[in-house]
Amino acid sequence: MAAACVFCKIIKGDIPSMKIFESEKTFAFLDIGPLSKGHSLIIPKHHGAKLHDIPDDQLAEVLSVTKRIAVAQNIEDYNVLQNNGRIAHQMVDHVHFHLIPKPNEQEGLGITWPTKEADKSELSKLLEEIKSKM
Repeated sequence: MAAACVFCKIIKGDIPSMKIFESEKTFAFLDIGPLSKGHSLIIPKHHGAKLHDIPDDQLAEVLSVTKRIAVAQNIEDYNVLQNNGRIAHQMVDHVHFHLIPKPNEQEGLGITWPTKEADKSELSKLLEEIKSKM
């Protein structure tokens, strides 16, 4: 854990939270600045700023807990969001997943998706590059 990290302080209990779930590796709580009712944060207890900083075994439970929270709220439409880095809108340098209910057009996450025309040969090159490094 990182001493200055707000989420590490929440995990340790130094900062109060509206805790939904806790296990050995995962912690979940209601967001205090929600985009909609039920907006929750699900975090690995292992401290790391970006997704690639977290060991796989520390991430294993995160999506199943996210799913359980969605089911418990009986939400039909929702977003699961995870940002990495300031330019990608990450505000807390501890990996976290947002579960954001989308009850209507006004509440929840609002996004645009500015797609571009893809060059198939460039995509093929990228595909091979990615596969070679996995």
